[in-house]
Amino acid sequence: MRIGILGGTFNPVHNAHLRIAEESRDLFELDRVIFIPAGTPPHKPLVGELSFADRLEMVRLATGDNPFFAVSDMEGVRGGRSYSVDTLRALGLQYPHDELYFIVGADSFHDISSWHDYPAIFTLCNLICVQRPGCSIESLEKALPVALACEFCYDATAKRLSHSSGHGVYALDGVLLDISSSHIRLLARAGRSIRYLLPDAVEHYIKEQRLYTDAR
Repeated sequence: MRIGILGGTFNPVHNAHLRIAEESRDLFELDRVIFIPAGTPPHKPLVGELSFADRLEMVRLATGDNPFFAVSDMEGVRGGRSYSVDTLRALGLQYPHDELYFIVGADSFHDISSWHDYPAIFTLCNLICVQRPGCSIESLEKALPVALACEFCYDATAKRLSHSSGHGVYALDGVLLDISSSHIRLLARAGRSIRYLLPDAVEHYIKEQRLYTDAR
């Protein structure tokens, strides 16, 4: 099988996350996309100290009607800082006969050299780099960390960068829904509408649990 991996804080999950997963599934013929909420993200603190349980539940609510989407609590169960390379290694052991596709935003790919043990990531999976509003990848080759450039060659037929491990790096253009979790949190905190930015079930959960408000 081909399995997509979409990680993030999902604080909260929103429609752009879902559309990125769906376009990746469709264009790369993925059999499943697994959403993995971060336990303790290494690069940025969680705003409002929202619990892992709340973020996990919102992702479950958001993905429940799509039979191709699944949710994993592995980073919350594992504890400690959530390094992508550790998650990918664990998934490789869990799905030894499947092909993994790690879905990342263009902004994250530009910063990948700051990630923990980042060279190993390219040996563990394929990468799908998604264009984001205000951040695109004009050339995959130019976006690569300089230290690893010699490990890749461009495959014009497949329109991908091929790594010496056999995995590829692909670009996904056109997913330009300008929605951010931070903006949703600001709207919710101000008592304004967040409808149509995320699934109805997630909106209802945020209101019922009084998330992102001082009254919780």
